[in-house]
Amino acid sequence: MTDAGALTRNTGIGRAAAALAAALVFHLVLILPNHPAALTPRALLLFPLELPVILLALLALPARGALSRLVRVVIVTFLTLLTLVKFADFVTFVAYNRGFNPIVDLHLVEAAWHFGSGTLGTVAAALAVLALVGLYSGLALLLWWATGQWEALDPAPLVRTGAAVALLPGAVLAIGEIGDAMGRWSLPFEAPGAAFTARVAVERAGMLRETADRLATFRAAAETDPFAGAAPLLDRIGPRDVLVTFIESYGASSLTNARYAPSHRATLRAIEARLAPAGLAMRSGWLEAPMIGGQSWLSHATLATGLWIPDQRTYGAALKSGRQSLFDIARANGFETAAVMPAITMDWPEAEFMGFDRVLPAAALGYQGQPFNWVTMPDQFTLAALDRLVLPGQPGVSRAPIFAQVALISSHAPWTPVPELIDWDEIGDGRVFDTIATSGDPPEVVWRDRDRVRDQFRQAVDYSLRTVGDYAARHSDIPPLLIVLGDHQPAQFVSEDDSFAVPVHVIGPPDLVDRVADWGWTEGMLPDPEAGALRMDSFRNRFLDAFSSVSP
Repeated sequence: MTDAGALTRNTGIGRAAAALAAALVFHLVLILPNHPAALTPRALLLFPLELPVILLALLALPARGALSRLVRVVIVTFLTLLTLVKFADFVTFVAYNRGFNPIVDLHLVEAAWHFGSGTLGTVAAALAVLALVGLYSGLALLLWWATGQWEALDPAPLVRTGAAVALLPGAVLAIGEIGDAMGRWSLPFEAPGAAFTARVAVERAGMLRETADRLATFRAAAETDPFAGAAPLLDRIGPRDVLVTFIESYGASSLTNARYAPSHRATLRAIEARLAPAGLAMRSGWLEAPMIGGQSWLSHATLATGLWIPDQRTYGAALKSGRQSLFDIARANGFETAAVMPAITMDWPEAEFMGFDRVLPAAALGYQGQPFNWVTMPDQFTLAALDRLVLPGQPGVSRAPIFAQVALISSHAPWTPVPELIDWDEIGDGRVFDTIATSGDPPEVVWRDRDRVRDQFRQAVDYSLRTVGDYAARHSDIPPLLIVLGDHQPAQFVSEDDSFAVPVHVIGPPDLVDRVADWGWTEGMLPDPEAGALRMDSFRNRFLDAFSSVSP
């Protein structure tokens, strides 16, 4: 015969243990950080002020009623979505050194898929996606179970009333801490914890509102162009080609981080030592890019339009604004414009808004060799294709001068394998690179070791710099005006740097390079490490002013 008292006691102990386990689930979800720097054991000691609010709300409601079920749905939905937002924040902080903005960053999901499937393979990337979906489905089910444990306690009416009374001061304390942490007001005492997850929700709502306001302001600014209607522009360049050449992931860390600076600074000094005797002048400085870690087209558009374009939504607004890009202006003033884009493997409808007469994506460059994982072709082939397809003949004699944007991508992740410079006359259709392209460990091996990833990055950027230096030396007899710059810093775990600055080098005939002498940039290939960075959106107007006989 079963002892009824013992059964009751065991049931009560079981319910209490389940309720404690459920509270622990809430605790862990609420303290989950959204920034890599906060992922420390100390985070476990944070007391989430939302926890008592959630538990008191579940205790205060009648068990198994429609209202209680609705509250459970709200809690589970809120916590699951906020956990997803925190995960998105974590990833974007690692990659771009900023939080996730749902208005402007949803396209990053597709970009992550393309990068992941290109680097790890479609099957591995698909499995990762399925694992992520399963993880969040499991989290939602776990939270549903946890809310059910507290609903099932079904306390006595007096306890339920006490929970309802205590709910108000608990909520007020959480709201007070949120306002205090965000600088809205100051609490007269130190809160015993933090309403971190709720604060993420409040901050995200504010971010959405601010983004909408910023886009409205941006659209107004895009319609104001000091150079609209001015002529002639860019006439001081004469019959010279202009090549705006972006080096992927070439940021300030290449010249300031002790992991990379010895190699990259030595390479730049060697380039300077080779180009100066050939009669070329050089000046170098810093530009502040609008982002970190990826989305190179945002820097391309910022430089070309003279508008600050830090995200995809602003990018779309810029393209629709009718703003004349640097390439539009060059085309209207006697240049033929082109974009040499080896990373473009799909349709690029935005190109028509950028002012290019010709766009040469990867398929148009004639590369028949093996890809370097995600990288479609080595930089040396890209520059050889530029000469072959865009720059044959002498500018101003056999053809119009060219104003081109060139994107060099050998220094794009995953940075394995790293190409090698070969004899330019042996490049042909690119199959000469096949042995290098299929050598070394694949990305899934290299990326198991962060230090190895960083060293691969060092080698890749060094290759890109040496390739550009070699190209400039080969064209020293009739030199173009070369604007060589980084598009953005690499992901923060590689750069180990919060700076948004990228190096920029102006290389060409002394009479042209001297026109940027008043920009404060250093003579030679090494920018002054103490010099400030100009915002990248200022380049367009400065360039137009320096190389035009009229000013707005």
